[in-house]
Amino acid sequence: MVAMGCSKKKKLSAATVLRSQAEKRLQAEAGKRPAAPEAREEDLLRLVHELKVHQIELEMQNAELCRSRDELELSRDKYAELCDFAPVAYFAFDSAGVIREVNFAGAQLLGLEKRQLLNKSFVGFIVDAAGKNVFLNHLSRLAKKQIVQRCEVSFRSNSGRVIPGQFQSIAVHNSEHNDDDIFTSITDVTVYKQLEAMMHKEYDSLELTVHERTEELIKANERLSHEIEDRKVAADSLREALTIIKQLKEQLREENLYLREEIDQIYSHSNFVGDSKAIRAALKQVAQVAPTEATVLIQGETGSGKELLAHALHDQSGRKDRLMITVNCAALPPTLIESELFGREKGAFTGSTAKQIGRFELADGSTIFLDEIDALPLELQAKLLRVLESGEFERLGSPRTIKVDVRIISATNRDLAELVSAGSFRQDMYYRLNIFQITVPPLRERRDDIVPLVWSFVQEFSKSMDKRIESISQKSVQAMQAYSWPGNVRELRNATERAMIVATTPVLHIELPQIAQAGPAPSGTLEDLERRHIVDVLDATGWRVSGKSGAATILGINPKTLESRMQRLGIQRNKNNF
Repeated sequence: MVAMGCSKKKKLSAATVLRSQAEKRLQAEAGKRPAAPEAREEDLLRLVHELKVHQIELEMQNAELCRSRDELELSRDKYAELCDFAPVAYFAFDSAGVIREVNFAGAQLLGLEKRQLLNKSFVGFIVDAAGKNVFLNHLSRLAKKQIVQRCEVSFRSNSGRVIPGQFQSIAVHNSEHNDDDIFTSITDVTVYKQLEAMMHKEYDSLELTVHERTEELIKANERLSHEIEDRKVAADSLREALTIIKQLKEQLREENLYLREEIDQIYSHSNFVGDSKAIRAALKQVAQVAPTEATVLIQGETGSGKELLAHALHDQSGRKDRLMITVNCAALPPTLIESELFGREKGAFTGSTAKQIGRFELADGSTIFLDEIDALPLELQAKLLRVLESGEFERLGSPRTIKVDVRIISATNRDLAELVSAGSFRQDMYYRLNIFQITVPPLRERRDDIVPLVWSFVQEFSKSMDKRIESISQKSVQAMQAYSWPGNVRELRNATERAMIVATTPVLHIELPQIAQAGPAPSGTLEDLERRHIVDVLDATGWRVSGKSGAATILGINPKTLESRMQRLGIQRNKNNF
């Protein structure tokens, strides 16, 4: 408020000086002319004098506005150029400020390589003791309050440059380290603050001047109307530039959120549990192909652990230091899947109001996991085939070719060879994806792993539910060993979680669907057995597909996956089911 008052006083003072100069100029011009006899209409002469003074004043103001416009346009151009190339550094700290992860911009900011920064305390880069206290208090607040915290600290890069940085952090619990991961973005705010202050000052000055003088300029002289219109265009251009900057910031925020979501999806049971012959064979294949750059196709039933196997493959590869990007092709709407995979430019289609970075660009230098690859539309398979062959593609709405270095791992629960024969999957695409195939065994083929898996789930849920389980009932073990587990490990995990919720004693009793208690195994093909099993579960749930008591939950699969499988198997609800 004080600053605004000072600004208004300065502008009033300037207007007074301007008027005084106009009056002196008019008097000087009048002094050059011979004195005129006194007129009888004195009021008329005074009015003419005032109008001339006012006209000169407006001409001087117009010249000042022209200068302000030129300065504002120059300032706007400089600010836009700086913002286009502004780097953003991201760090991951532990609760003591030790660097766990850092991106390339962060390493460049400190003038060191990433490997030189890992496991180093960031406190050592901070300039003074006061700054170190601010940073440590910042970390302490994050541990107490799981919300975004901000602070400003100056630190010194390896070259000796002192950098004032703006820190924005949030703490996420890391169960692996039994500690908090503190995710921080660090921005060098020196130039940004200077430019922002200059921009706001010039913008406020222009807005105030235009609003105060527009009506007077129009009434006083029609010749100034074109100049006023130019001012409005300049103001609109500035607003548009600000809008673009906000959109770019929002885009960066969305990309950061996506990366944080991917980090949060690291499983507490990150390795395969069990020591069955089938699992050992699959993991042996992982160890063989992981160090190579070969494209891998993972096949297995729903819930068998295909994504977990993909993570294991990535973690043993040379790309393990970069985050693996996961895409479920069946979960993306057909109208948006191309822009999600390859990105889009602003205005590429109706409703596209901002540029979007595609998943393949995010995965550059890393691995992309394409789950349920069989759901990819035919028209996009050709574009994906080009990425497989040359690593090149274009964003929607852009003619510029983008080249990436991405390793592709795909997964499916269907027979792609049959889809090729049916004409719904490209043959050349199938051959490129199927360079090295790994099959994840279903749970019914690794029954020796059922009990170890249950115990791993018990340990996981015991922490969140605060329950202690000492044993599993023999009846439950026998029932689980006899059950066919169509939903595989996911169904086993859901059954264990339900049992933990209702458990009141240290002995765990796992209830299985009634169809698990059936007599001898029915005859027929695997597809017939699957159809019969799904219909039995639907009958038991009153044909409710989703929800806590729905068939999808009992089977341990996604409701959309169940609906797709029902359609493939020709399962329909008839009148007798109502």
